[in-house]
Order: sequence, then structure tokens, then C-alpha cells
Amino acid sequence: MWAMFADFSTRMLAPEVAMAVSYAVGVGVALTYIAAQSGAVSLAGSGVAFAVVGGLFSVIGSISYYAALKGGNRAIVTTVTVLYFVVAAVLGIVFLGKSVDVRDVAGIGLAVGAVVLLAT
Repeated sequence: MWAMFADFSTRMLAPEVAMAVSYAVGVGVALTYIAAQSGAVSLAGSGVAFAVVGGLFSVIGSISYYAALKGGNRAIVTTVTVLYFVVAAVLGIVFLGKSVDVRDVAGIGLAVGAVVLLAT
């Protein structure tokens, strides 16, 4: 559903504006959810720094996604963007020493193959 509405929004708004409106709503929902939870909110430690860096990369990805929707095929654009787990897997292997087995490699290969099939 989110991809469909993102596509609709970029037909009438600049990609960065559509993304900003979408994020503003998301922030409002997240803050409401946090406020509804019991307990204190902690912003201590390096978690905040990691969240900020993650947010910066998220914004870069989102602007790229909305810009691609504006000029591309929604099915292909959305399929390519859901391959973020491939990047996460590679980063986990390279920087965090995570292991990968044959089934993981096969799954990643099939996902990349799906994108290739959709793009042709």
C-alpha cells in the first residue's frame, strides 16, 4: 500500500516534498506511540548517534526512492528498493563478522534474479 500511495504522491508533488510530508506523518505517529507507552524515554548513550546516522541514510534512501518513482516503473522501483537487506547482509558480513550459509546466498541470488526479471 505504501508504495502505491508514494507513487500517487509523486505524480502531484516533487519527490522531496512527498517524502517530507510522508516523514512528518511518520514522526507524528511515532511520537504518539512513544507517548502512549508506559515508562521513561531514555536518550542516553551512543544509541542516539547511531539513530541520527541511520536517519540520515534513511532520508537519502527515501529521497532516492521517491525520485525513482517519479521517473520509473513502480513495480521495478519498489522491487529494487526492497533489496536493502542485501546491502545489510553484506555490511553485516564485512563489518560485524556475521556468517552466511548456502541458503542465505541462494535467497539473495533469487531476490536479485527477481529484480533482473522484472526489469527486462
